[in-house]
Amino acid sequence: MEHQLYIYNTLTRYKEVFKPLNEGRVGMYVCGPTVYGDAHLGHARPAITFDLLFRFLQKLGYKVRYVRNITDVGHLEHDADEGEDKIAKKARLEQLEPMEVAQYYTNRFHDAMNDLNCLPPSIEPHATGHIIEQQQLVQEIMQNGYAYESNGSIYFDVEKYDKDHKYGILSGRSLENIKDASRELAGVGEKKNQADFALWKKAMPEHIMHWPSPWSEGFPGWHCECTAMGRKYLGEHFDIHGGGLDLVFPHHECEIAQAVASQGDQMVHYWMHNNMITIDGKKMGKSYNNFITLPQFFAGEHERLEKGYSPMTIRFFILQAHYRSTVDFSNEALQAAEKGLERLLDGWALLQNLTPAATSTIDIDVKKFREDCYDAMCDDLNSPIVISLLFDACRVLNIVNDKKATISAEDLAHLKETFQLFAFDILGLKAEAGSNNSGREEAFGKVVDMLLEQRTIAKQNKDWATSDKIRNELTALGFEVKDTKDGCTWKLNK
Repeated sequence: MEHQLYIYNTLTRYKEVFKPLNEGRVGMYVCGPTVYGDAHLGHARPAITFDLLFRFLQKLGYKVRYVRNITDVGHLEHDADEGEDKIAKKARLEQLEPMEVAQYYTNRFHDAMNDLNCLPPSIEPHATGHIIEQQQLVQEIMQNGYAYESNGSIYFDVEKYDKDHKYGILSGRSLENIKDASRELAGVGEKKNQADFALWKKAMPEHIMHWPSPWSEGFPGWHCECTAMGRKYLGEHFDIHGGGLDLVFPHHECEIAQAVASQGDQMVHYWMHNNMITIDGKKMGKSYNNFITLPQFFAGEHERLEKGYSPMTIRFFILQAHYRSTVDFSNEALQAAEKGLERLLDGWALLQNLTPAATSTIDIDVKKFREDCYDAMCDDLNSPIVISLLFDACRVLNIVNDKKATISAEDLAHLKETFQLFAFDILGLKAEAGSNNSGREEAFGKVVDMLLEQRTIAKQNKDWATSDKIRNELTALGFEVKDTKDGCTWKLNK
């Protein structure tokens, strides 16, 4: 590849050169949602982070198979091995079939991802559609001596595994620390020790989601699905596994153990994790009851929101920070993101209307500008640097528009291509904000254009009173009208 990508590997804790296992091809698995409620801002971050990676890998020339799962069984309350299935509980409370709940929120998740302009994955497997593969995984682990049966449930023997291999290599936790930190859980007596985790759970009579197995009528443990489905669609060894930092332990730690216990070695070459969205300094999540759903963000229907924010504002807000840094929610931060996005889109609109000159006198090397953008993205997806470079390009465009510098046709074309490539194709931003009011705003724009056309006619007729009246009234309504040598431009100051 022409450009060399470096990514931070959570497993080694180093930024490493990305070398796919198969030249020109990338296998990438990302943990998807548990579909028992609407996606919130915390869910948007991994979706946008790995959409950014997916887009960039393809622009580098790789053929990418991107797998993102849907968890529709096995994820118990508090991420533990006891308690009620999250989807089954929702179904019981709403008197629905569990698959009704799963389908409804899967559809809602897809709608939100589409609003955020996240590309769909290559494959989106569901846990309930891969029960056989998960049972096969459990059988292999048992045959290799790393699991045991207890009252019809199957548990992973972490202590035995730790003696032969090493448990905790991703999170950096030792087995003793894990034991000390484990909580006393109901039903923990089934396990040899508290660090063990469920591979298969025997269903209690009230449990409405269950399947036959060699051990009991039951359901798979939460950690099994990703190992089983990753192997099915990407093979025993694949390049990238991604997810939120909160999944490092126990979910991804358990995935590594399951892979090694079943096939003798690790599946994943690079582990990538985005950091958290926080609110008042605390992780945003359903378990903390401090989350704001994406539909609430878009509509502005939450007590913490001063107004609604468009999906592209949310996307820009997330991309403004490096994916491995924490992002704290605030209305002020979102409003700053809204203005930043508007600045970029104004720059793009200006780029379409500039008249080229014979030579360039701008203070930016457009070819170096493109390479700088590539360098930033190749440095572990440094989207904030790309955005700052795009802002710098907007500054230059405004100088050209104000006739304080010139740009040649070649440089203008190169700048357009680079802006399109990084702002829209890679960062995934859209000129249309995608809000529910976009059609109405388009109509408003046509009305403003019509008024300015009347103003132009008035000026031609030397009807200065009418010309000034139209301009002053538009200004009072929040429109910024600017007369230039080539005509008149306007924008709405939000």
